[in-house]
Amino acid sequence: MSTDPATALPASSTFDSARSARAARMIPFIVGCALFMQMLDSTVVATALPAMAASLGSAPVRLNVAITSYLLAVAVFVPISGWAADRYGARRVFITAIGLFTLSSIGCAISQNLTELVAARIVQGFAGAMMVPVGRIILLRIVPKENLLRAMSFLSMPALIGPVIGPPVGGFIVTYMSWHWIFLINIPFGILGIALVMHFIQEVRDDNAPRLDAVGFILSSISLATLVSAFESLGHATLPWWESFALLGTGLLTGWLYVRHARQVPHPIIDLSLLRSPTFAVSVLGGNLCRFAVGAMPFLLAILLQVGFGLSPFQAGLITFASAAGSLLMKFVTTPIVRRFGFRRVLTVNALLTGGFVAICAIFTATTPAWLMILVLLLGGFFRSLQFTAVNTLTYADVTHEDMSRASSFAAMAQQLGVSLGVGVAAVTLHASMELRGGTAIVSGDVIAGFLVIGALCMLSTFSFRRLPARAGSHLNKITKRA
Repeated sequence: MSTDPATALPASSTFDSARSARAARMIPFIVGCALFMQMLDSTVVATALPAMAASLGSAPVRLNVAITSYLLAVAVFVPISGWAADRYGARRVFITAIGLFTLSSIGCAISQNLTELVAARIVQGFAGAMMVPVGRIILLRIVPKENLLRAMSFLSMPALIGPVIGPPVGGFIVTYMSWHWIFLINIPFGILGIALVMHFIQEVRDDNAPRLDAVGFILSSISLATLVSAFESLGHATLPWWESFALLGTGLLTGWLYVRHARQVPHPIIDLSLLRSPTFAVSVLGGNLCRFAVGAMPFLLAILLQVGFGLSPFQAGLITFASAAGSLLMKFVTTPIVRRFGFRRVLTVNALLTGGFVAICAIFTATTPAWLMILVLLLGGFFRSLQFTAVNTLTYADVTHEDMSRASSFAAMAQQLGVSLGVGVAAVTLHASMELRGGTAIVSGDVIAGFLVIGALCMLSTFSFRRLPARAGSHLNKITKRA
């Protein structure tokens, strides 16, 4: 493997120590911008669907394929992101992905019909599947582990803020500008990102990268695509229930076949042997229960505030933005909290607080003062940010530099499933509640059930985190104290 910038650089390197230090400080910002661009783009489109449908001469329901095609492309290609980074170089793949994401955004904006839009969204999804996981690989290999918690604190914010501000931003753009700008705003971010990568990041690659596990790629692609499709169809009722469960069954079957295949090949596309590390296994599995809230909260709040309380999309967005503000506040105190109490205690206790603040949203009514809803969402965003920052840091605490690419792909795949499953579980809960009371339309009471179920599942993750060794990640805390 090429020289790792996180360790000593060769004397002949053109990157001196000062520039290397600046690069380490800039990496979280660069990758965070790419993540924010992807998360914002994946959520902002939903608000613009009616306007896009009118412009393209299609029905809003049919335009939902613009969202689904993007999510499917991400699900299919995320597993090969680590292999591509090792084979062709993380810097090269990252630049190419940002450029392709920007160009496909232009393609979305200039689309004249639904076919052109879907084609551009598929390319955009492929670029997004490469962009964020490969950017995280660069961060993990360049940023020293003593700074990993601070870097992850910065990197967790876009993932939490993007889904929250996406709907109000989309509503503002569509109302006062044009739906085309929800894609065109990516252009300056893309140009800036490429310039920063070229200036601050040197190439990181594996000179002995294995061949692509083609069979594993096919099996994992089918499994992930069908699982994400099943969760999305359950969440938005786009397919009959039997078709959704047929997709779910196909995903589980091909996933089982992949597990059998992965045990028989030396270099599987998704390396299940990483689960032998207790910190990685618990962070991925327990962390995904917490990630249910990332996908479900914007979905549930949008229905409660707009359908239940009759607020406009922009008014609802102003209230839900409080959780994004809470995420921003947590950035400044994450490191001291984890340093003081340790990863195991923070994750175990904070899982209860995170789930608790999701469940508290069930008390909201049409007469609840806006300031009280904002306060609850602010605190909820605060604790969610702490949870995901600690989880994301601990995920890679015991992963070697040689395994970072595979670990990043694995974690990205799990996160994609966790967020999609959160929406699916919330939607199934809403429909189950509606069926039990014999209703034909969703009311506030159904959304209350959704908050309670998602909150309870999030709190259940505390049992997973309790399995962590008492001193899990303590080496990161020790290094951080000296820093």
